[in-house]
Amino acid sequence: MNPKLLLVEDEPSLALVLADRLEREGYSVVSVDNGNTAITTALRGPFDVLVLDVMIPGRNGFEVCRELRSQGSNVPILMLTARGEVRDRVAGLKTGADDYLTKPFDTTELLARIEALLRRSKGVPASSAVYQFARVQVNTRRREVSRDGESVTLSAKEYQLLCYLLERPGLVVSRDELLEQVWGYRAATNTRTVDVHLAQLRSKLEQDPKQPRHLLTVHGSGYKFVKD
Repeated sequence: MNPKLLLVEDEPSLALVLADRLEREGYSVVSVDNGNTAITTALRGPFDVLVLDVMIPGRNGFEVCRELRSQGSNVPILMLTARGEVRDRVAGLKTGADDYLTKPFDTTELLARIEALLRRSKGVPASSAVYQFARVQVNTRRREVSRDGESVTLSAKEYQLLCYLLERPGLVVSRDELLEQVWGYRAATNTRTVDVHLAQLRSKLEQDPKQPRHLLTVHGSGYKFVKD
């Protein structure tokens, strides 16, 4: 079955060009042009990837992403934005997006990023298990995360990053390995994506995010999960 993709873009010509190219690449594409319709369509799903423009009518892309995550949707989200500032890209990741692409962009890069999201969403976790640390429980069979018995909403990439570290307790995992294995980047990439996602995980799971006990940074080497 062809991967199903939701495209949210309000510029008709660009939406038409992207939908046509994606369909020629083998994707099944549903296109909408505003934030309110994007939310209802995405929640009806399921979709394999959501390509979401930030500047759209109704609720903007940040609001759409935040609402979907609050409703429990883990669909991988790639944001399209004309904003190039670091603070805007970080804002997108903090609302639950998994990747971003700044306009104007080359269609081949868009395709590569979509393929990376699909590859990682299908590849993690490798096994079905229940992980417990401190007050947190992660059930990979059900794809559920809870803290003190209360459900915790994670983005697809936050969840994948967490599982990748959980499956390697005590091992230092390099930044490049995480970028390749979780994000699908095959070459060294100058991005703070790993740091941003790890900070988000700490804010949701650690008792004291500023002094984490379980999701640790090993300066100069990488990152690791420590159970106790």
